[in-house]
Amino acid sequence: MGLRYLHTMVRVRDIEDSKRFYCDLLGLTEIRRVENEKGKFTLVFLAPPDQPEAQVELTYNWGSEEEYQGGRNFGHLAYEVDDIYAACAKLQAGGVTVNRPPRDGNMAFVRSPEGISVELLQRGAPLPPQEPWASMPNSGEW
Repeated sequence: MGLRYLHTMVRVRDIEDSKRFYCDLLGLTEIRRVENEKGKFTLVFLAPPDQPEAQVELTYNWGSEEEYQGGRNFGHLAYEVDDIYAACAKLQAGGVTVNRPPRDGNMAFVRSPEGISVELLQRGAPLPPQEPWASMPNSGEW
């Protein structure tokens, strides 16, 4: 199973305040930004100047003033895989619940034994929808 670390996501209530901490004080730089009007969120990817592969994703949900409790501000670890279906099948065979199956051939979520959410993303283009994943419902939280 080819695996490549992508990023760690944290939810933020104020992008500029968070960027002040991560960029101005800690020294990371903004390397990419995604504004999603349909989903009403902004993603800001930061990394150390000489390490663009070590990314932190700041996620801001528009209009949300929610105080994230109990670690909800920590979102997930993200890894890119060569074959999302094979990766999910291997995890499932090992007793791991696939909380968000890769119905789209592109993205899945599982949880570690400690309950840490792990996002798996298909390397390159999404794979064609495939059973049993295409019709599998979500399970629990992801």
